[in-house]
Amino acid sequence: MSTPNEIKALFKLMDDPDEEIFNTISDRLLNYGTPIIPDLEHLWENTLDEATLDRIEKMIYKLRFQDLKDAFKEWKMKPEPSLLEGALLLNKYQYPEQAEDTLRNQLEKIRRNIWLELNNYLTPLEQANVLRNILYHYYQIKGVEVNYEKPEEFLLSAPLLSKKGNAFANTLLYAELCQQLEIEAHFINIPKQCIVAFYASDWDPNEIYPNPQEYIQFYIEGTTGHAFSQKDLDNYFIRSNIEPKNIYYKRLSNLRIIKKMITEFAKCFQSPILQYKQTDLLLLADLLDS
Repeated sequence: MSTPNEIKALFKLMDDPDEEIFNTISDRLLNYGTPIIPDLEHLWENTLDEATLDRIEKMIYKLRFQDLKDAFKEWKMKPEPSLLEGALLLNKYQYPEQAEDTLRNQLEKIRRNIWLELNNYLTPLEQANVLRNILYHYYQIKGVEVNYEKPEEFLLSAPLLSKKGNAFANTLLYAELCQQLEIEAHFINIPKQCIVAFYASDWDPNEIYPNPQEYIQFYIEGTTGHAFSQKDLDNYFIRSNIEPKNIYYKRLSNLRIIKKMITEFAKCFQSPILQYKQTDLLLLADLLDS
């Protein structure tokens, strides 16, 4: 991008010690949007002053976040927001320069391998076994404990590229594959858990049932893909002192899944130096509600 004279003049003032002047400069540069990032990166490479480097880095962050916020607004307004697209947007927060095609291609390879093993005669449990064998055995995707000091393990790129994700990332991948393969299995809102429920064929997601759990055949723990029963889940509620509620068994919309992911991901940035990231991520989560 050719740098207009105004931008050159603003760049020269980036090291001004007066915070009020810098804030004015910052606001002006933000109006140029992400196309100005290559010029800011060039300026960063040719700057020695630490304070100015920090300002440039924060400016690049603000530009990218502004762009991401607009993308989430657009995604949210679609008639049927795609789970994959929402996951890729969240991934972009941490890895703004990572090629989306790399993730899409890897996901498509996995989807195709599973699809080749499926047929109309398989029971839901047999379908779940195919998913588990392909994901966790053939592709050797591992499940790791949730660690808020490792934000990268919360994102879709974790199981797709490093083959190692936590419960949130692995369950997100599992739920997306079920959607793409039209398997009647959905992410549900069990407190403090990431669980996919396999529903009976006569279950209607648009109906309100007195006891929705009666339409669930079994559950999948997304970290490893293992199945468990209603009795296992009831025991979890008892051990955790959680009162079972019908709403826990309702399928989460793609918007709610991504909000859940963002909210948990935000917990990775609790240190004072990274608090601004947590604030921005929670703003994104609230954006999906408004």
